[in-house]
Amino acid sequence: MKQVLFVCSGNSFPQGAFTFLKTLQHEDPVSVTGLFFSHDGDDTAAAKSKFSDDCAQNQIFHNIHDNEGPWDKNILAKESRFSDLILLSGELFYSGLQQRQPNTHLSEAMHHSECPVLIVPEDYSPSNHLFIAYDGTRESLFAIKQFSYLFPHLTDLPTEVVYVNEEATNGIPELERLRRYSRLHFSCMGFSKLHFKAAEFFANWIGERQHVMLISGSYSRSPFSYATAPSFAQEVIHDHRLPVFIAHP
Repeated sequence: MKQVLFVCSGNSFPQGAFTFLKTLQHEDPVSVTGLFFSHDGDDTAAAKSKFSDDCAQNQIFHNIHDNEGPWDKNILAKESRFSDLILLSGELFYSGLQQRQPNTHLSEAMHHSECPVLIVPEDYSPSNHLFIAYDGTRESLFAIKQFSYLFPHLTDLPTEVVYVNEEATNGIPELERLRRYSRLHFSCMGFSKLHFKAAEFFANWIGERQHVMLISGSYSRSPFSYATAPSFAQEVIHDHRLPVFIAHP
């Protein structure tokens, strides 16, 4: 049984994230904790009530964290330490804080989380293809491992490992070792290199695909650094087109 942390802000309820939670429950029963942060004095009672009612209706074992206050990254970090997965909305989480997502609080949530995070769009529908953003670092391998451990029921989907680098060569770092490892965990693997700058073009490239999920090892560096040097994952989250799985050591 997996322990899921379902994170909400204000009176908004992330329906897309809850839809994904139901798919997890269908595959293997989960235990879920609802963690609600207030925003500009918004009452979280309605969101908490809907969470409890929907969990009960879907026979999901659940509880609600006793936090009543505003955003606190330390609470999220502590609760995620004892969780397998965080689910939240890339559109609704403190959406009034800044016009552009991921805003400061969402960036902090992804950086300070001590378990993998799945950012789910509100119009979520089941994925039929996986894309793994790979750069040869330990972070990208860590994300691959965590995804396969958490979602074995999704590893039969067609999966493409994508290495993005504007260099003219076609080489992918440690390709043979990556092939040997990934094919132990994924049933249908492909490998490709894209010749462009990931931060500028990757979001548009993957946004043209339908019903896909992105797996990434992003957000190990500080939230401030992303303000000065945005990542491709930020752009994908901003577009709200597909679920993004993020895991970092």
